[in-house]
Amino acid sequence: GCILDGKLYPLGEIARTENCFRCSCSRDAMHCCSLFPTANGYDKENCKVVFNKKTCDYSVVQKSDPSKECFVYSRV
Repeated sequence: GCILDGKLYPLGEIARTENCFRCSCSRDAMHCCSLFPTANGYDKENCKVVFNKKTCDYSVVQKSDPSKECFVYSRV
């Protein structure tokens, strides 16, 4: 198997890891890609990213008031 973030995964395809990655585990290597886009183009001085592992998505919220979302120009 393969170890990712301290957890052992079986050989083969892994549809979703605990940290929201899709992976392929072989005897030689483990290759992964994220199941979520990343925020790009938001007010980094006044806003922060909050990741939700259950939905594999995130919100960009105001640092001063996390109940209010910030505008995100793009996700990549």
